[in-house]
Amino acid sequence: MCQLLGMNCNVPTDICFSFAGFQQRGGRTDHHGDGWGIAFFEGRGCRVFLDPEPAAHSPVAQLVRDYPIRSMNVIAHIRKATRGPVGLENTHPFMRELWGRYWLFAHNGTLDNYDPALSGQCRPVGATDSELAFCHLIETLRGHFGDRAPDSDALLPVIRTWADDVATRGTFNFLLSNGDCLFARASTQLAYVERRAPFTTAHLVDEDVAVDFSTVTTPDDRVAVIATLPLTDNEAWTALAPGELAMFRHGERVRAG
Repeated sequence: MCQLLGMNCNVPTDICFSFAGFQQRGGRTDHHGDGWGIAFFEGRGCRVFLDPEPAAHSPVAQLVRDYPIRSMNVIAHIRKATRGPVGLENTHPFMRELWGRYWLFAHNGTLDNYDPALSGQCRPVGATDSELAFCHLIETLRGHFGDRAPDSDALLPVIRTWADDVATRGTFNFLLSNGDCLFARASTQLAYVERRAPFTTAHLVDEDVAVDFSTVTTPDDRVAVIATLPLTDNEAWTALAPGELAMFRHGERVRAG
Protein backbone atom coordinates (compact mmCIF):
# COMPACT_ATOMS: atom_id res chain seq x y z
CA MET A 1 0.00 0.00 0.00
CA CYS A 2 0.91 3.68 -0.23
CA GLN A 3 2.51 5.85 2.44
CA LEU A 4 1.03 9.05 3.87
CA LEU A 5 2.67 12.00 5.63
CA GLY A 6 0.98 15.10 7.00
CA MET A 7 2.00 18.07 9.13
CA ASN A 8 -0.15 20.64 10.92
CA CYS A 9 1.41 23.51 12.91
CA ASN A 10 0.53 26.70 14.75
CA VAL A 11 3.31 28.64 13.01
CA PRO A 12 4.86 28.12 9.55
CA THR A 13 7.33 25.23 9.90
CA ASP A 14 9.48 23.27 7.50
CA ILE A 15 9.05 19.51 7.07
CA CYS A 16 12.65 18.77 6.00
CA PHE A 17 13.43 16.42 8.90
CA SER A 18 10.29 14.28 8.55
CA PHE A 19 10.54 14.27 4.76
CA ALA A 20 14.16 13.06 4.93
CA GLY A 21 12.93 9.81 6.45
CA PHE A 22 9.70 9.63 4.49
CA GLN A 23 11.56 9.97 1.18
CA GLN A 24 13.47 6.75 1.85
CA ARG A 25 10.23 4.74 1.88
CA GLY A 26 9.82 5.44 -1.82
CA GLY A 27 12.14 2.71 -3.09
CA ARG A 28 14.89 2.38 -0.48
CA THR A 29 13.52 1.24 2.90
CA ASP A 30 10.22 0.15 1.36
CA HIS A 31 9.01 -0.95 -2.07
CA HIS A 32 6.69 1.95 -2.91
CA GLY A 33 8.23 3.15 -6.16
CA ASP A 34 5.32 4.37 -8.29
CA GLY A 35 5.64 8.10 -7.74
CA TRP A 36 5.34 10.61 -4.93
CA GLY A 37 4.07 14.08 -4.23
CA ILE A 38 3.99 16.79 -1.59
CA ALA A 39 1.96 19.98 -1.25
CA PHE A 40 2.41 22.99 1.04
CA PHE A 41 -0.22 25.56 1.89
CA GLU A 42 1.22 29.07 1.87
CA GLY A 43 -1.44 31.63 2.74
CA ARG A 44 -4.22 31.18 0.19
CA GLY A 45 -1.78 29.59 -2.24
CA CYS A 46 -0.50 26.05 -2.50
CA ARG A 47 2.92 24.87 -3.66
CA VAL A 48 2.74 21.36 -5.18
CA PHE A 49 5.54 19.00 -6.24
CA LEU A 50 4.64 15.76 -8.07
CA ASP A 51 6.92 13.15 -9.63
CA PRO A 52 6.08 9.70 -11.05
CA GLU A 53 9.63 8.53 -10.23
CA PRO A 54 10.52 6.74 -6.95
CA ALA A 55 10.92 9.28 -4.14
CA ALA A 56 14.21 7.80 -2.88
CA HIS A 57 15.87 8.44 -6.23
CA SER A 58 14.04 11.61 -7.31
CA PRO A 59 16.01 14.85 -7.81
CA VAL A 60 12.76 16.72 -7.14
CA ALA A 61 12.45 14.97 -3.77
CA GLN A 62 16.03 15.92 -2.97
CA LEU A 63 15.18 19.55 -3.77
CA VAL A 64 12.22 19.42 -1.37
CA ARG A 65 14.37 17.80 1.31
CA ASP A 66 17.00 20.55 1.04
CA TYR A 67 14.60 23.48 0.60
CA PRO A 68 13.04 24.61 3.92
CA ILE A 69 9.57 25.57 2.72
CA ARG A 70 7.57 26.77 5.72
CA SER A 71 3.90 25.91 5.96
CA MET A 72 1.18 25.31 8.56
CA ASN A 73 -0.38 22.41 6.63
CA VAL A 74 1.47 19.87 4.47
CA ILE A 75 0.36 16.63 2.83
CA ALA A 76 2.74 14.14 1.18
CA HIS A 77 2.21 10.73 -0.44
CA ILE A 78 4.33 7.87 -1.77
CA ARG A 79 2.46 5.70 -4.23
CA LYS A 80 2.13 1.96 -4.73
CA ALA A 81 -0.09 1.78 -7.81
CA THR A 82 -3.24 -0.36 -7.55
CA ARG A 83 -5.73 1.65 -9.64
CA GLY A 84 -4.51 3.53 -12.69
CA PRO A 85 -1.07 3.38 -14.33
CA VAL A 86 2.04 5.12 -13.06
CA GLY A 87 1.91 8.69 -14.31
CA LEU A 88 1.84 12.31 -13.24
CA GLU A 89 -1.95 12.54 -13.48
CA ASN A 90 -2.31 9.65 -11.00
CA THR A 91 0.18 11.01 -8.46
CA HIS A 92 -1.10 12.24 -5.08
CA PRO A 93 -1.85 14.61 -3.42
CA PHE A 94 -4.73 15.83 -5.55
CA MET A 95 -5.85 19.45 -5.41
CA ARG A 96 -9.25 21.04 -6.08
CA GLU A 97 -10.94 24.37 -5.37
CA LEU A 98 -13.96 24.63 -3.08
CA TRP A 99 -15.48 27.84 -1.66
CA GLY A 100 -12.64 29.92 -3.05
CA ARG A 101 -9.79 28.00 -1.47
CA TYR A 102 -7.65 24.99 -2.32
CA TRP A 103 -8.21 21.54 -0.83
CA LEU A 104 -5.65 18.70 -0.81
CA PHE A 105 -6.29 14.95 -0.57
CA ALA A 106 -4.10 11.84 -0.46
CA HIS A 107 -5.30 8.24 -0.03
CA ASN A 108 -3.69 4.99 1.05
CA GLY A 109 -5.68 1.88 0.12
CA THR A 110 -7.76 0.36 -2.65
CA LEU A 111 -11.51 0.69 -3.26
CA ASP A 112 -13.39 -2.11 -5.04
CA ASN A 113 -16.47 -1.60 -7.21
CA TYR A 114 -16.45 2.07 -6.35
CA ASP A 115 -18.37 4.15 -8.89
CA PRO A 116 -20.11 7.11 -7.23
CA ALA A 117 -22.41 9.29 -9.29
CA LEU A 118 -20.83 12.68 -10.01
CA SER A 119 -22.75 15.73 -11.19
CA GLY A 120 -19.85 16.90 -13.31
CA GLN A 121 -18.93 19.87 -11.10
CA CYS A 122 -15.74 18.04 -10.16
CA ARG A 123 -14.19 15.45 -12.44
CA PRO A 124 -11.14 13.20 -12.12
CA VAL A 125 -8.24 13.83 -14.47
CA GLY A 126 -6.48 10.53 -13.85
CA ALA A 127 -7.67 6.96 -13.41
CA THR A 128 -7.32 6.37 -9.65
CA ASP A 129 -10.06 5.44 -7.22
CA SER A 130 -8.46 8.02 -4.90
CA GLU A 131 -9.06 11.02 -7.14
CA LEU A 132 -12.56 9.76 -7.88
CA ALA A 133 -13.27 9.65 -4.13
CA PHE A 134 -11.90 13.16 -3.70
CA CYS A 135 -14.14 14.51 -6.47
CA HIS A 136 -17.09 12.79 -4.81
CA LEU A 137 -16.18 14.43 -1.49
CA ILE A 138 -15.97 17.89 -3.04
CA GLU A 139 -19.40 17.43 -4.60
CA THR A 140 -20.77 16.01 -1.33
CA LEU A 141 -19.56 19.02 0.66
CA ARG A 142 -20.89 21.50 -1.89
CA GLY A 143 -24.21 19.67 -1.98
CA HIS A 144 -24.52 19.66 1.80
CA PHE A 145 -23.40 23.22 2.58
CA GLY A 146 -24.18 25.04 -0.66
CA ASP A 147 -22.09 27.98 -1.77
CA ARG A 148 -21.17 29.22 1.68
CA ALA A 149 -18.17 27.71 3.46
CA PRO A 150 -18.90 26.33 6.94
CA ASP A 151 -16.43 26.40 9.80
CA SER A 152 -14.13 23.42 10.15
CA ASP A 153 -16.02 21.95 13.11
CA ALA A 154 -19.16 21.64 10.99
CA LEU A 155 -17.22 19.80 8.30
CA LEU A 156 -16.17 16.94 10.55
CA PRO A 157 -19.47 15.00 10.84
CA VAL A 158 -20.17 15.32 7.11
CA ILE A 159 -16.70 14.09 6.19
CA ARG A 160 -17.03 11.25 8.71
CA THR A 161 -20.36 10.06 7.24
CA TRP A 162 -18.99 10.25 3.71
CA ALA A 163 -15.75 8.43 4.67
CA ASP A 164 -17.56 5.64 6.51
CA ASP A 165 -19.68 5.01 3.42
CA VAL A 166 -16.68 4.98 1.07
CA ALA A 167 -14.78 2.67 3.44
CA THR A 168 -17.36 -0.08 2.85
CA ARG A 169 -15.66 -0.46 -0.54
CA GLY A 170 -12.15 -1.13 0.77
CA THR A 171 -9.18 0.28 2.62
CA PHE A 172 -9.55 4.02 3.16
CA ASN A 173 -6.73 5.76 5.01
CA PHE A 174 -6.53 9.40 3.95
CA LEU A 175 -5.29 12.90 4.70
CA LEU A 176 -7.33 15.97 3.77
CA SER A 177 -6.72 19.68 4.30
CA ASN A 178 -8.28 23.00 3.36
CA GLY A 179 -5.32 25.02 4.65
CA ASP A 180 -7.10 25.78 7.93
CA CYS A 181 -6.95 22.32 9.49
CA LEU A 182 -5.93 18.78 8.59
CA PHE A 183 -8.20 15.71 8.70
CA ALA A 184 -6.71 12.22 9.12
CA ARG A 185 -8.77 9.06 8.73
CA ALA A 186 -7.49 5.56 9.53
CA SER A 187 -8.67 2.32 8.05
CA THR A 188 -5.62 0.15 8.75
CA GLN A 189 -2.48 2.15 9.65
CA LEU A 190 -2.09 5.80 10.58
CA ALA A 191 -0.35 7.36 13.59
CA TYR A 192 0.56 10.82 14.86
CA VAL A 193 2.91 12.58 17.23
CA GLU A 194 2.48 16.04 18.76
CA ARG A 195 5.62 18.05 19.44
CA ARG A 196 5.54 20.94 21.93
CA ALA A 197 7.69 22.39 24.70
CA PRO A 198 9.80 21.07 26.28
CA PHE A 199 11.20 19.93 22.93
CA THR A 200 13.66 17.04 22.77
CA THR A 201 15.77 15.21 20.18
CA ALA A 202 14.07 12.99 17.60
CA HIS A 203 15.76 10.24 15.56
CA LEU A 204 14.51 8.91 12.22
CA VAL A 205 13.65 5.25 11.63
CA ASP A 206 14.55 5.21 7.93
CA GLU A 207 17.82 7.13 8.09
CA ASP A 208 20.42 7.78 10.77
CA VAL A 209 19.45 11.43 11.23
CA ALA A 210 18.51 13.21 14.45
CA VAL A 211 17.52 16.77 15.32
CA ASP A 212 17.29 18.57 18.63
CA PHE A 213 14.05 20.50 18.24
CA SER A 214 14.82 22.66 21.28
CA THR A 215 17.44 24.44 19.16
CA VAL A 216 15.12 25.27 16.25
CA THR A 217 11.81 26.11 17.97
CA THR A 218 10.28 28.56 20.41
CA PRO A 219 8.40 27.52 23.59
CA ASP A 220 5.10 28.43 21.91
CA ASP A 221 5.54 26.21 18.84
CA ARG A 222 3.29 23.18 18.31
CA VAL A 223 3.66 20.64 15.51
CA ALA A 224 1.59 17.54 14.75
CA VAL A 225 3.03 14.99 12.32
CA ILE A 226 0.86 12.20 10.91
CA ALA A 227 2.26 9.19 9.03
CA THR A 228 1.27 5.72 7.90
CA LEU A 229 4.01 4.32 10.14
CA PRO A 230 6.00 6.25 12.78
CA LEU A 231 8.93 8.15 11.31
CA THR A 232 10.98 8.26 14.52
CA ASP A 233 12.04 5.56 16.94
CA ASN A 234 12.32 7.59 20.15
CA GLU A 235 8.99 9.43 20.30
CA ALA A 236 5.55 8.33 21.54
CA TRP A 237 3.35 7.99 18.46
CA THR A 238 -0.40 7.48 18.87
CA ALA A 239 -2.12 5.07 16.46
CA LEU A 240 -5.54 5.98 15.14
CA ALA A 241 -8.11 3.20 15.53
CA PRO A 242 -9.72 1.68 12.42
CA GLY A 243 -12.53 3.97 11.31
CA GLU A 244 -11.29 6.90 13.40
CA LEU A 245 -11.32 10.41 11.92
CA ALA A 246 -9.20 13.08 13.64
CA MET A 247 -8.95 16.80 13.03
CA PHE A 248 -5.77 18.77 13.72
CA ARG A 249 -5.53 22.54 14.03
CA HIS A 250 -2.68 24.78 15.19
CA GLY A 251 -0.41 21.80 15.78
CA GLU A 252 -2.64 19.67 17.98
CA ARG A 253 -5.53 17.24 17.74
CA VAL A 254 -8.73 19.13 18.46
CA ARG A 255 -11.59 16.88 17.37
CA ALA A 256 -12.21 13.19 16.71
CA GLY A 257 -15.05 11.34 15.10
